[in-house]
Amino acid sequence: MLKKLMNVVKKLVFSFLVLYGLNLLVNSFNVVIPINIFTVITGSVLGIPGVLSLVIMFFIVK
Repeated sequence: MLKKLMNVVKKLVFSFLVLYGLNLLVNSFNVVIPINIFTVITGSVLGIPGVLSLVIMFFIVK
């Protein structure tokens, strides 16, 4: 049980760090992906394709 919980926490932290790093990299292009619970969960569940879909959604909505 504790091992599964630690795995979930690792994924959430990794997703947060990937989103933060992505925001630092693409800030010069005026792309900002908000870091909130929805985006962190999307990134942790779907992984890199989830983060890329968030970037694509940013361009569609904007």
